[in-house]
Amino acid sequence: MLTFTLPDGSTETVEPRTLLNAGYAGRNQDEVAHHIAELAELGVPAPTVTPAMYPISPYLAQQTDEVHVQHGRTSGEAEWALVILGDTENDVLLTVACDHTDRELEVHSVAWSKNASPDVLGTNAWRLSDVADRIDEITLKAWVGETPIQTGSLADLLSPKYWLDVLRERGLFERGTILISGTISMHPGVDQFADSWKVEMGDPATGNVLTCEYRTILMPAPIG
Repeated sequence: MLTFTLPDGSTETVEPRTLLNAGYAGRNQDEVAHHIAELAELGVPAPTVTPAMYPISPYLAQQTDEVHVQHGRTSGEAEWALVILGDTENDVLLTVACDHTDRELEVHSVAWSKNASPDVLGTNAWRLSDVADRIDEITLKAWVGETPIQTGSLADLLSPKYWLDVLRERGLFERGTILISGTISMHPGVDQFADSWKVEMGDPATGNVLTCEYRTILMPAPIG
């Protein structure tokens, strides 16, 4: 079960039933195509269509401050998340998220790489309807260790409305569905591999900030 605290102090609790990770979800799809070409040079397979959407095991939607990893080449991504509580847009929460990804697996399958670690969600949220009229002004930032690695806004990504329409088309606009947005560009030259990640989503109109942060813990070496 996930529990979110809203700005008025009330809480909403929901059991994740469907977890989806958007991919290649930049609003400028020409830039997305350029990014796909860059990833192809690193061996990451190109998607068959953009934007993409990957189903993830629902138990991987977690509110945690620790992520256990099998090796040192894993990293997070600054994202937002939609949490569906009911069947109308007034029943949708918006929160901050970090999609922790196995970069070694990514060269074999993006979907596999995203099922290897949790999607970490914040413990605070806003009702989407309360911020919908200024959604593009909301900022999104990430730090790897103490180093800034991503800086942007929700205007850089396909909008929550776009994805709500997709969920409706697929019969997934229902309580317990969680959709993670896809991520913004990383700063060039920053090492994405470190033992902690922090993502922050801010609303300039109110000064409210949503945060999720965690450290990675290396699992013991296997035998065999």
